[in-house]
Amino acid sequence: MSFANRKAVLCCLLTIPWTLPGKVQAADPGPPLMLERTISLTSVSGRIDHMAVDLRRGRLFVAELGNGTVDVVDLAARKAIRRIAGLKEPQGVGYTPQADMIAVASAGDGSVRLFRGEDLSPAGVISLGEDADNVRFDMRTGQLVVGYGNGSLAALDQASRSVVSDTKLPGHPEGIQLDPSTGRAFVNVPDAGQVAVVDLAAGKQVASWRVPGLKANFPMALDSTGSVLATVFRSPPRLVLLDAKTGDVTANLPTCGDADDVFFDAKRRRLYVSCGEGFVDVLQGDTAGYHSLARIPTHSGARTSLWLLSGSGVVGRGHATKAATRAPSKALPRRRALCTNWKKPR
Repeated sequence: MSFANRKAVLCCLLTIPWTLPGKVQAADPGPPLMLERTISLTSVSGRIDHMAVDLRRGRLFVAELGNGTVDVVDLAARKAIRRIAGLKEPQGVGYTPQADMIAVASAGDGSVRLFRGEDLSPAGVISLGEDADNVRFDMRTGQLVVGYGNGSLAALDQASRSVVSDTKLPGHPEGIQLDPSTGRAFVNVPDAGQVAVVDLAAGKQVASWRVPGLKANFPMALDSTGSVLATVFRSPPRLVLLDAKTGDVTANLPTCGDADDVFFDAKRRRLYVSCGEGFVDVLQGDTAGYHSLARIPTHSGARTSLWLLSGSGVVGRGHATKAATRAPSKALPRRRALCTNWKKPR
């Protein structure tokens, strides 16, 4: 389907308190996510991919793969304020508050381009060869971790603009999560039908976990304790919870189709799954485990999303990584929101 002559729309869904099963509530509280705002991105064609956030400045970065751009959205003003152009199929985008640096990974030329957070000026390029994709920040080392190519996970030093280590994998890496307590990376490798466990310090894969009967594992999230790993398969669509120490399956639940992001909401004991089928699935945790709470309609093709805890410095993007620990300079409300995207006709 061609996306020519269309514009992109960012949709921010606000979390709503929900009474856990077994507790008395006076009336139906409505859905656990409510549409808070939509933000139009003009002159955007093609597919949108991943997003990242600079909480201190209240800015959202949106990788527009088909457009060759990254839009910078002012969340308080609710509009795009800048555009980084001249990129070749940008897929992954990350922000590191310690270095105040934006990293953009591009599929078209395999580059990771760095931009200064203060003024978005170019700060260097690290070439990985081909198909640079997901970007993560390793809080233990200050390095970027980027999946790329036919099966590689690179650790990058932002100061020297160099590759520190390169771990070989059995296929192209998709969802990536880093465990700061152990120095391990968990990587979805759908072509090989496995979750790869990588020792980042040693630069090698140390385990592979498989779930029989399931294929195409793309998004991944790690809970705040580092003990539960969530990975979502597309064929058939299932949300699988794994013990992050052993790889044992602890839950296998149905979910929406064509998933591309998943997040833990520790405060509410929830999971959110955003799907290209046109839904965000909300699952509620309790003493018996997780169960379906709601299926929120979005739009066909709205696969990617970003989980924001404004004011607290925690950001999730199919992952839950730490961002700025200081308060935002812009007066962003202390709200939790899930932002997703889709295309609509002009």
